[in-house]
Amino acid sequence: MDASKLPDLLRRLKEKRPLVHHITNYVTVNDCANITLFIGAAPVMAEAKEEVADMVSLAGALVLNIGTLRREQVDSMFIAGQKANELGVPIVLDPVGAGATRYRTEVAARLLQQLQVSIIKGNAGEIGTLAGTGGVVRGVDSEGISGDPVQVCRSLADMSGAAVVMSGAADIVTDGRRTVLVENGHEMMGRISGTGCMASSLVGSFAAASDDQVENSAAALAAFGIAGERAAGKASGPYAYKAALMDEVAALTPEDLCKLARLRAL
Repeated sequence: MDASKLPDLLRRLKEKRPLVHHITNYVTVNDCANITLFIGAAPVMAEAKEEVADMVSLAGALVLNIGTLRREQVDSMFIAGQKANELGVPIVLDPVGAGATRYRTEVAARLLQQLQVSIIKGNAGEIGTLAGTGGVVRGVDSEGISGDPVQVCRSLADMSGAAVVMSGAADIVTDGRRTVLVENGHEMMGRISGTGCMASSLVGSFAAASDDQVENSAAALAAFGIAGERAAGKASGPYAYKAALMDEVAALTPEDLCKLARLRAL
C-alpha cells in the first residue's frame, strides 16, 4: 500500500458523511463525537438496549469501546453487534484495558467469539492479551508485550478474521496477509487522555466509507498522526495541544494525506 490511495479514501468519507454509531466510554465520549465530526463523518452515541438495533440499522459502522464497562452497556453491545452482523455493518472493537482485569478480558473475548468484528484496535498490551501471547496492562495503559509485535498482530488477525491495529511509536495494521506500518504521529499524543479512543472513532469513520479495512485503518491512523505532528508546533502545553489536534483533524485535506503520510509495507 502507498500513500497515493489515501486521498480517495478521505474524499469518499467526506462525500458520504456516514453515520458512525458508538457504544463507548463516558470518559472520552465527547472527544470521540467531535473527532468523528471533524474528519467528515456523523457521530451518534446511543447505548440504550431499546434502540441500539434501530440505530445501527442507520449506521455505516459500529464502534464498541469497553473503557467504562457496565452490564447494561455490554448487553447493548451484543444487541447492536448482532444487528450489525446481520446487515453487514463493520464493527470496530477497542478492547480498552483488556488484560488489566478478568472482567474486561472476558468481555472482549466474548465479543470476539460471538460477533464478527471487522477491526480490532488496541495498544500492545491489549492486543497481546487477546492474541494469547501475553501482554501487560496497567489500568488502561500498555506496559509491554511478549513476542514480536508484528507477529502478535498477525496471529490475532488469523485467529479472529479481523484486521488488527496496534498503536505505538509506529502503528501496525494487518489482516494477517498484508501488513503496513504507519509512522506518523507525535509523542504529545500520549500525554493527553483519549487519543486511543479518538483513533478508534477515526478508524470507524473510514471503515464506514469503503470496504478494505487495512487501507481504511492505515488512512485513519495516518490522518490522526499527521494532525498530531502539525498540532505539536502550535501548542504550549497538553491542554492546548488537544484543541490544536482537533483543529488539525478538521483542517486535513486529501492532498495532505497523500503528501505527508508515512507508510511502510512489510
